[in-house]
Amino acid sequence: MEQFETLSLRTQGSALIVTINRPASMNALALEVVEDLEKLVTHLAGTGFEHRGVVLTGAGEKSFVAGANIVQMKDMDADAADAYGRRMHRVTEALEALQVPVIAAVNGFALGGGCELALACDFIYAAENASFGQPEVNLGLVPGFGGSVRLPRRVGVAMARELIFTGRRIKAAEALRIGLANRVVPAAELIDTAVATIEEIAAVSPMAVANVKGAINQIADTDVHAGLDLEAASFRKAFTTEDSVEGRAAFVEKRKAQFPGK
Repeated sequence: MEQFETLSLRTQGSALIVTINRPASMNALALEVVEDLEKLVTHLAGTGFEHRGVVLTGAGEKSFVAGANIVQMKDMDADAADAYGRRMHRVTEALEALQVPVIAAVNGFALGGGCELALACDFIYAAENASFGQPEVNLGLVPGFGGSVRLPRRVGVAMARELIFTGRRIKAAEALRIGLANRVVPAAELIDTAVATIEEIAAVSPMAVANVKGAINQIADTDVHAGLDLEAASFRKAFTTEDSVEGRAAFVEKRKAQFPGK
């Protein structure tokens, strides 16, 4: 894998740990960070099950991603801002589309674009010192990296409106209570907790996880009837995989399944 100026990558067990490594700027989503993220997710889309999951975090102890880069945004016109936002849309959509799960390990501030980046991940695990918010209205702006779309789906429309309209920042415990975060753990345990979940997932069929991840993403945008049709298609597809043949045989034969990932 190529080297990235703003990202650090390492493997821990079955997980790829991706760290946004710009602590001096609180890991803000500068244009060069967005460029590296886009290159990374494009690469990961072609690696299949080389890693069974991705853990996305920020360098340092203070910030996951503090937001967009306001210094760069200061002199942007509408066209430049549109290009910036749409590029982050491509990044977040590509994250959602990865075959493997992505966990945001939020180790501090996840504000504005940082909260939006975390929302594009399958799960959010937060350190006890983490905080979340969509403070764009304080700058006369609005969420531009997916917050208006994903936050209501994660926490409900009324709660999302309250957070976005006020620009309020909430702590990790509140994020857990409203369903924004899946877990809150001590900061020292954050990465290991995320990796442990990836290891749980690594023990099951990779094809099944990829299949149902795609189905859930599609079903989230539909009514019940259309959602059931999509689930039926996903269920049917599962029976065409070698993983399913192996899984069913292993159950009947009372042995541990050896999934080929096909």
